[in-house]
Amino acid sequence: MSSSSSPFDLMSAIIKGEPVVVSDPANASAYESVAAELSSMLIENRQFAMIVSTSIAVLIGCIVMLVWRRSGGSGSSKRVEQLKPLVIKPPREDEVDDGRKKVTIFFGTQTGTAEGFAKALGEEAKARYEKTRFKIVDLDDYAADDDEYEEKLKKEDVAFFFLATYGDGEPTDNAARFYKWFTEGDDRGEWLKNLKYGVFGLGNRQYEHFNKVAKVVDDILIEQGAQRLVHVGLGDDDQCIEDDFTAWREALWPELDTLLREEGDTAVTPYTAAVLEYRVSIHNSEDALNEKNLANGNGHVVFDAQHPYRANVTVRRELHTPESDRSCTHLEFDIAGSGLTYETGDHVGVLSDNLNETVEEALRLLDMSPDTYFSLHSDKEDGTPISSSLPPTFPPCNLRTALTRYACLLSSPKKSALLALAAHASDPTEAERLKHLASPAGKDEYSKWVVESQRSLLEVMAEFPSAKPPLGVFFAAVAPRLQPRFYSISSSPKIAETRIHVTCALVYEKMPTGRIHKGVCSTWMKSAVPYEKSENCCSAPIFVRQSNFKLPSDSKVPIIMIGPGTGLAPFRGFLQERLALVESGVELGPSVLFFGCRNRRMDFIYEEELQTFLESGALSELSVAFSREGPTKEYVQHKMMDKAFDIWKMISEGAYVYVCGDAKGMARDVHRSLHTIAQEQGSMDSTKAESFVKNLQMSGRYLRDVW
Repeated sequence: MSSSSSPFDLMSAIIKGEPVVVSDPANASAYESVAAELSSMLIENRQFAMIVSTSIAVLIGCIVMLVWRRSGGSGSSKRVEQLKPLVIKPPREDEVDDGRKKVTIFFGTQTGTAEGFAKALGEEAKARYEKTRFKIVDLDDYAADDDEYEEKLKKEDVAFFFLATYGDGEPTDNAARFYKWFTEGDDRGEWLKNLKYGVFGLGNRQYEHFNKVAKVVDDILIEQGAQRLVHVGLGDDDQCIEDDFTAWREALWPELDTLLREEGDTAVTPYTAAVLEYRVSIHNSEDALNEKNLANGNGHVVFDAQHPYRANVTVRRELHTPESDRSCTHLEFDIAGSGLTYETGDHVGVLSDNLNETVEEALRLLDMSPDTYFSLHSDKEDGTPISSSLPPTFPPCNLRTALTRYACLLSSPKKSALLALAAHASDPTEAERLKHLASPAGKDEYSKWVVESQRSLLEVMAEFPSAKPPLGVFFAAVAPRLQPRFYSISSSPKIAETRIHVTCALVYEKMPTGRIHKGVCSTWMKSAVPYEKSENCCSAPIFVRQSNFKLPSDSKVPIIMIGPGTGLAPFRGFLQERLALVESGVELGPSVLFFGCRNRRMDFIYEEELQTFLESGALSELSVAFSREGPTKEYVQHKMMDKAFDIWKMISEGAYVYVCGDAKGMARDVHRSLHTIAQEQGSMDSTKAESFVKNLQMSGRYLRDVW
């Protein structure tokens, strides 16, 4: 070994027992003396030598890894990003100013309908205005924070907002952050004078706050100087929301023609939306891709609708007595060790499977083998996208699995689905009939035969047996995705940290066509096999959705809870939390629960638990309305009026009022009772009473979890 070798080379030679040769005579004796002494020590203590050499190797590895990461290397797994120095980024490709006019189409969606309409508008607009650039944007992805929302929105020239309203007039999950910023921000004046816009809302007229989100956003846009291009579209899912969208879109085109068309542009040709279709790959059984079983973990730190956690069912029990002709299930999901957490008052989304009988009927109508193993692709063979309107694909699987997990088969088909079926009907008469139902001329017939009769997709397909859409069309254009069902969590992590409890009433009802409709998730829950009965238990992908339905931060604040039937669910969680506080010595304010059911012998759910809460002091007073016991029907709103003085006293002392349950009937009746109590007990006229109740809502003291 020469003297020009590195210290690492010298160490390696010594450990290996190789001779150390030094070419510089002046330093030879010194090198040889040190080397001989070090070599003697290492040979005598081989373990020490191994420790030294391993330490050096680890040090080198760390240095190499640090250099590699800083040079832009990346691993396949996610990691926590360190704070980075401020870098001035070049504009993204879609932000580069190429001189073309720009239109941004935003959507806030819960089930995918608003997103579908946004994409449909974008597709047709691109065909009509070829010189204009259109972007379709998820509101949650638009900006990282409030400042960026403001910075980006003021740069928009033309924008359209597709906004769904759900629950108690609430925005969808992906629009919640934008909505909070836009409605609660500082007074910005008329800062949107350069913006021309349109809003289309998606709601249901049966609910009290019909299309509230769309109306509120439209009002604020006007206040802040924006110019409305077309009236606010008020889509009503209780009828035919597709017709509402079509009418709104047709009113929009003349305005966009004026805005976007230029002299010399070619005439607009009639646009016909193509039937959506995935590219499909069929795999032979011996070459089939290994189907991924949904393991408990999903590889993600955050669990959501796209990345749920498959949880085992640990407990299931019937809450009604044998005398009842109805059913209500108490079910517990095991989340121990998952990293999935929840807070009292949150919701759980459950992605349950279709019933076997439903899947068998679909297989019969499609006339395909259940073992057909396939994968869906949203791009062509050359990699170019097929259409921006295609819904996301799902993992490769056989047809039985696809129909079980991903296809919504029992909802009424949309008109676009009828057109897709018509395109693949071999009988010309059936094809024409399907086209007629989907046409403007067939609007009334579609409303009666499909909407009012609540005909399911499978019932419609059975009426048109020659319609046999291929897999790519069926999953892209005919059957929408099976959606999660949301439930108010009926437990508190203070009592059940590793369990999520659900209280679910069975949906079992006769439709106008005579079909017995069995709720997808409620039927699955009723028959789920729990772990306490078998290790081969049932499981389902679940995720938690945060809620504002929370107890006051000050435990001494009085609370009034109103929840008949399964509306009791979140209050069971509230009372579990209060019980834990009592047991830890915390002082509680007074609490009253108004509960309602038909008959104490049949459907008085959690009766024993409620008695325990009373005895412990977690609950101060329980008032139960039995609607089928006396000569007249008695409901929770009647019990409220009986206690009007006490309720008003509690509200005057700062009480929070909570309502959970049916939005169409019960919640409206309770709201009217609250208004009456304020008017009579507070000596107010009707206008002041309504203003008082509204202020309770605005201040967060009147909260509703309704559906």
